[in-house]
Amino acid sequence: MSRNNTSETPKGNDRRTMTRRRFIGVMAGLPPLALTGASAIAAVTTENAMSNHVETDYDEIYRPQFHFTSRTNWLNDPNGLVFDQGEYHLFFQHNPFGLQSGNLTWGHAISKDLVHWDQLPDAIEPDHLGPIWSGSAVVDRENTTGFQTGPNDTLVAIYTAAGGTSPESKGQPFTQCIAYSTDRGRRWTKYSHNPVLPHVVGEDRDPKVVWYEPDRRWIMALYLDADRYALFSSPDLKQWTMLEDFSMEGCGECPDFFEIPVEGETGQSRWVFTAANGKYLVGQFDGKRFVREGGIGQVEYGANCYAVQTYSGIPEHDGRRIQIGWMAGGSYPGMPFNQQMSFPCVLTLHRLKDGLHLFKQPAREIERLHEKPHRWRDLTLQPGENPLSTVSGDLFDIRVELEMADAAEFGVKARGASVSCNVKEQMLSSAGRTAPLEMENGRIQLQILVDRTSFEVYGNHGRAALSSCFLPVKGEPDLEIYAVGGPVQIKSLEVFPLHRAWPGTSGRM
Repeated sequence: MSRNNTSETPKGNDRRTMTRRRFIGVMAGLPPLALTGASAIAAVTTENAMSNHVETDYDEIYRPQFHFTSRTNWLNDPNGLVFDQGEYHLFFQHNPFGLQSGNLTWGHAISKDLVHWDQLPDAIEPDHLGPIWSGSAVVDRENTTGFQTGPNDTLVAIYTAAGGTSPESKGQPFTQCIAYSTDRGRRWTKYSHNPVLPHVVGEDRDPKVVWYEPDRRWIMALYLDADRYALFSSPDLKQWTMLEDFSMEGCGECPDFFEIPVEGETGQSRWVFTAANGKYLVGQFDGKRFVREGGIGQVEYGANCYAVQTYSGIPEHDGRRIQIGWMAGGSYPGMPFNQQMSFPCVLTLHRLKDGLHLFKQPAREIERLHEKPHRWRDLTLQPGENPLSTVSGDLFDIRVELEMADAAEFGVKARGASVSCNVKEQMLSSAGRTAPLEMENGRIQLQILVDRTSFEVYGNHGRAALSSCFLPVKGEPDLEIYAVGGPVQIKSLEVFPLHRAWPGTSGRM
């Protein structure tokens, strides 16, 4: 669970205080309810029923239209991303009480296509061990836990009980616990002998679990403290043994650990370890030790992407490594919800001249929302021109391939959000952040997803990404492309207006 998304990691109570202040600073909403003890637990249950059935058409002025948001109230880290029986489960940190972080439970939504989501009642609620912080979920196909009681494989959630962060859990440490569902994730039962992993150190948290087939054991990646992480193994998700611990400089929280094939190299795969900020290590894993190859890599450079996690349980015939992040820190004044998730993206691993690198691109399911496109081919864009001046809307999937020719800069703007490409520095810039992006054969390729309050840029087929939130500016063009310092040769430009994923009618500003 995200405490802060900077590279500095304060200790103990200092971190807790700083994080609470930071969350309050980005909120625009209600104060948390001051409840204690059993009253707080009962209130969470009551409020779940209320907040999960508030009437909304998901069409408020700042409501994202194809990025997931909770029906009401606060949302942060994606949790328990798991695919089972045709359904993508998205659990998330949710405050049933209001718009600020607090009273954390696991919210729950399901989708059949990663685009259209149905929010269910909250799944796992606080108890005497602590609020329910981040974690993961798996399909226990081998019934290693012994929890299965019917024809459905058991879903098991592995989460942090954040002891000492609520009056009910006063005096308890941070521990790792499990809960399970035998009815496809609709009802959840906490394991009666929680915690399954006692306190290790500091505020250890955010367990991410994966099945390691060669040893037929579960592997857990866990954040420890500062920039330290650990790997554990278990035969049954109930008993855990530490394998190793290691540091990941400049990183903290929310680890992920997974195997992924190397593109274009038959039979070759590597293990990737990611941190909350999306930075990653590539290496090899034998069930006991993770041996890194090279230094820390980076694919996401944006201002608003954190606590990234990938799906488990994706069937072999699909084989994609699908990731979702929390678009942390966005502003949504006057809205009944707070915060949003990134659009699901697909990770791939590529060998470049300097080693192995992750790429990320939007999941192909975005095309389910495509409307009739606007297309241009072999267009010379002169400074001062905007061929998109007649294109209107607030939801777009933009795809462009260009040669910079004599231009110094090329850019795309949408209602106040923008991305620019600087030729001399070979940099992408958006929302105050930059990403290196070298031209490939003299060309640059961009894909940009524009929602009402988010702007996600992917360069050169996913080599670099910039994800950011914004508030639209009245009077700014709906869509604009521009050149500075000379003409840009646009080889192809496709602008797909998108229809909204939620029901209802358009309420754009």
